[in-house]
Amino acid sequence: MITAKLSNELEELRDSIEPAGQWPTRQLSLLAEAGVFGWLIPRRWGGSELDDVAVLNGYLELSDACLTSAFILTQFNAAVQKLVACDQDALKDLWLPRLARGECFTTVGFSHLTTSRSRGPGPAVVAEPTVEGYRLTGRIPWVTGANSAQLIVVGATTPNGDQILAAVDATDPAVKVASTLPFLALTASQTGPIELCSAMVPPNRIIAGPTPEVLKIGGRTGTGAITTSALALGLARTAMRGLQAELSETPKLQSVVSQFAEEGSLLEHKLLAAGDGVANAWSSEQIRQRANSYVTRLAQCYLAAAKGTGFVNGHPAERAVREAMFFYVWSCPQAVVHGQMSELATR
Repeated sequence: MITAKLSNELEELRDSIEPAGQWPTRQLSLLAEAGVFGWLIPRRWGGSELDDVAVLNGYLELSDACLTSAFILTQFNAAVQKLVACDQDALKDLWLPRLARGECFTTVGFSHLTTSRSRGPGPAVVAEPTVEGYRLTGRIPWVTGANSAQLIVVGATTPNGDQILAAVDATDPAVKVASTLPFLALTASQTGPIELCSAMVPPNRIIAGPTPEVLKIGGRTGTGAITTSALALGLARTAMRGLQAELSETPKLQSVVSQFAEEGSLLEHKLLAAGDGVANAWSSEQIRQRANSYVTRLAQCYLAAAKGTGFVNGHPAERAVREAMFFYVWSCPQAVVHGQMSELATR
């Protein structure tokens, strides 16, 4: 899925993007040249239309090379999935060929419909029906790469409680992109809030809804819920190589490395089985909880093996520890959060 040349180039660039927190323009250009942005786009629009297992393998390889680039791709693909599944043929004809070629960037802003703001005093974004479509007003807390996007797929709630997904022009003056946030890791993804100040969306840009639980409509179901677990296991591959490199200094680590390698192989097998729809496969939540635990323990072990050197800012071990924490907070179901807390409490 990811050539050795592309992987090596991404690895060489990886260390430089996080301290600066700058959008990884060069990395995304490399992905565009390799056709990565067309993974989920049907061939009729110039994409490669990969199956779910191929996509998951691609995420494993890409997140091993550069977790930030892989994460950005997940947000791009989340938007693409919704566009592909919609009934707006003119919208698809306009955007999907360009997106497949990597000529423009799209992202999503709808986590507030589920985990981020679903328990607040009211909808984060309100969609008021008008004769011209919908007027969107509110704050979306988490949007990746909004400053670099031309199109953002956003979620909003109507006055009667239904939800919609809309393709919003990111250059619309009614879309205000706030400063991105300095994260523990992945700051270069440039993720932060945006404000919708009475942004008008015509009917031909409504890509789903109005309906309850609009995110359950359309799109591919195989990869969506387990994509983040694929990124966690891809990062674990990086940490595993680092830990293996420590064997030359500490041969006694061999049994520990072997245990981690066996667990990682099992988890990747379970991930791909779930993506392939195998009968009695693990659920997405089972995979996520195990993947979160695995990558965290592995990163901590790598740091311990690297000793004081690994504790220095910029060392691969300290970066792996920080990046592993990402999976505890990003799109993490409450059942998984509670399971992680129970594990931490009873260790």
